[in-house]
Amino acid sequence: MNVLIIEDESLAADKLEQTLQEIDPSIRVMDKLGSIKESVRWLMQHTADLIFLDIQLSDGISFSIFEQVTVTTPIIFTTAYDQYAVKAFQLNSISYLLKPIRKNDLAESLQKYKSFKSAFSIDFDALVAHIQGREPEYKKRFLIQIGEKIRKIEVSEIAYFYVLEKGIYLKTYQGNSYPIDFTLDKMETMLNPEVFFRINRKYLVNMESISNMVAYSRGRIKLGLKPKTDDEYDSIVSIDRSADFKKWMNS
Repeated sequence: MNVLIIEDESLAADKLEQTLQEIDPSIRVMDKLGSIKESVRWLMQHTADLIFLDIQLSDGISFSIFEQVTVTTPIIFTTAYDQYAVKAFQLNSISYLLKPIRKNDLAESLQKYKSFKSAFSIDFDALVAHIQGREPEYKKRFLIQIGEKIRKIEVSEIAYFYVLEKGIYLKTYQGNSYPIDFTLDKMETMLNPEVFFRINRKYLVNMESISNMVAYSRGRIKLGLKPKTDDEYDSIVSIDRSADFKKWMNS
């Protein structure tokens, strides 16, 4: 899960990040911002799965962020004041935590977010496209920034996407790896499902990257990918995905 922390007190932001890691080590804090101005700029260029938002920032009340940029990401508000609760729940709020934030309350808010996500994980763009009788539009390329340089990578150049520690990366057929700002869950909705398949919690693979398949224990399938993965066991199709994988390969 990729999260954004908007909090103008650096110690509070660091403490929140630490507590999130204690609750769920897979959480990746993409950035920690302290003002309305830099938050608007960030949200115009990036997306996160969940936002932790303090209400009073260094340059004003954070509600003004929503007047300058469209935000559809779920929000957990973190504040020392309770008078903004009604306004918060008129936005994308799923929780309103009063400081000092207790670990149990934070854990409950994260579970609430995960429950909502599971219950309402609908690709609305694809649904609308289906209703209108047109093909959904899938991502064709990525812009990757390396230092000051920006490179364009076509989806056809990508062998697979994978999780490494706290980051998400793409691997090209040339063997180059680049970090991206999207989760694998999000990538599944952005890419053509006829071409890419999520084989397990760590890998989303291009069909053309599969060089061989071997029957493995408990009905699983072990894939040989090109380029090879660093750990050969990373490319095993999980038990719960094996049946769908066979249908995907046989379609």
